[in-house]
Amino acid sequence: MLDINEIKKILPHRFPFLLIDRVIEVEPMKRVVAIKNITVNEVFSQEYYGGLYPMQGVLQVEAMAQTAAFLILNSEENRGQLAYFSSIEHVRFRTPALAGDQLRIEVELVRLRARASKFKGCCYIGDKKTCEAVFSCMLAPDQGSSFI
Repeated sequence: MLDINEIKKILPHRFPFLLIDRVIEVEPMKRVVAIKNITVNEVFSQEYYGGLYPMQGVLQVEAMAQTAAFLILNSEENRGQLAYFSSIEHVRFRTPALAGDQLRIEVELVRLRARASKFKGCCYIGDKKTCEAVFSCMLAPDQGSSFI
């Protein structure tokens, strides 16, 4: 299990846009499971329809992309690289993720070609799937960026 400090050693993302809190499972270059604890104190939290505070679907997709980036950037051969979102397909939003929920983000590497990677990701609250997507990213050298 890796905490936020270990995650920050791998990912360049920082508050308010670091959307994973903990990595609970890693099979190097195969799959990863991360956790996002959704709170009402998030920058993105706004009351919606009678007191609900959802994590918008687009941010769940970003959390999947960050989890995927962790998977590929955690390998020794990809240190010093950045992962850029390059495509997304087959996105489905199933059920809302609300403040107080713990979002489990599961991502598997589907294909790796040179600098391009394709992933399948799903987000869950308990056993309920909240969203799913197939997406790709490209690796590029880190040119000294201070935040993404």
